[in-house]
Amino acid sequence: MDYLSLINRDKLLFEKDILANKLELLNRVTSSTFLVLGGAGTIGQAVTKEIFKRNPKKLHVVDISENNLVELVRDIRSSFGYIDGDFKTYALDIGSIEYDAFINKGEGYDYVLNLSALKHVRSEKDPYTLMRMIKVNILNTIKTIDQSIKMNAKKYFCVSTDKAANPVNMMGGSKRIMEMFLMERSKQINISTARFANVAFSDGSLLHGFEQRIKKKQPIAAPSDIKRYFVVPQESGELCLMSCIFGENRDIYFPKLDQGLHLITFSEIAKKFLKEKGLEPHLVESEDEARSSINSLIKDGKWPCLFGESNTTGEKSFEEFFTEKETLDLEKHHNLGVVKNDPMFDEEKLAYFLNVISNLREKKSWDKEEIVSLFHKMIPNFGHKEIGVYLDSKM
Repeated sequence: MDYLSLINRDKLLFEKDILANKLELLNRVTSSTFLVLGGAGTIGQAVTKEIFKRNPKKLHVVDISENNLVELVRDIRSSFGYIDGDFKTYALDIGSIEYDAFINKGEGYDYVLNLSALKHVRSEKDPYTLMRMIKVNILNTIKTIDQSIKMNAKKYFCVSTDKAANPVNMMGGSKRIMEMFLMERSKQINISTARFANVAFSDGSLLHGFEQRIKKKQPIAAPSDIKRYFVVPQESGELCLMSCIFGENRDIYFPKLDQGLHLITFSEIAKKFLKEKGLEPHLVESEDEARSSINSLIKDGKWPCLFGESNTTGEKSFEEFFTEKETLDLEKHHNLGVVKNDPMFDEEKLAYFLNVISNLREKKSWDKEEIVSLFHKMIPNFGHKEIGVYLDSKM
């Protein structure tokens, strides 16, 4: 499947930057050691491959998904073979004591890249998953930064999201708060990050769902009014590696919007996806019609599609990579922009956040409203609006 054509592009975004920095990237990676956390997700795998193919001295990959790690190793061995350095994977939960024991054995790394995250807006639908999102996106980030400081790592990189710019959902809000803690810890270690578009056909994404629906002979549903920027997995890996290696302290990398990156609706991609499969999209009016018509339509080379306007909590009609108040450097790279940050943070506010979350976790009881209220205190003009409708209630 040609993912680029589905998102209205014919070339990779960062070709010029990768080529211009080819030798420096190779020299840095070949002479360095790396720890990739959350390395078996779509972005994590892409980053791991970008590091592996440049022959690092050591590359260790940690992820909670044992199955995805197995596939990552099979994929790497089948595509790239072997490296001179040490390549190992570990099926560990970053929040566990087993992971702490792994870190405490004292190997140390030059670069620590954290790609682990709860990325779905739907994760805010209940207070328990929401609290886990806070643990993964914020608390585990703080924990792994502090461990990186202790091991004297040269650099800590982690992924933010375009949803952190003027956030309207709790996922984006969690990443915005994470960025606040990055600013605080940047006084002790060099930190860089990246905000980027949806990764086309990443695990769990709506586009990945299109593939699953075809495979399982099920109808396709997609919003017709939600527009997103998309990058392909390789581009996500290149963006992360560029930020990790070349980003200065507190830099946030993002794709420039004038380099072929266009907003596109999910329904438009769904139509193009089906046509590439030799199928004709057939619009239906309801979920019942979509389910009941699937077998008869398939016989005629058609596929039922339910497109409509979004009405779920936490959705923006389009995303942003930066805000009006942020300082940008658009000259350093060809196709990559950089948000430049001073170490600005409210120490009392960050301490308050940790204290509230700690108390809620300790008593093992909380509701969504008090967490939403806490986010509003942390983020000026937080745009979260509770509608009461979530993606789990739809096909």
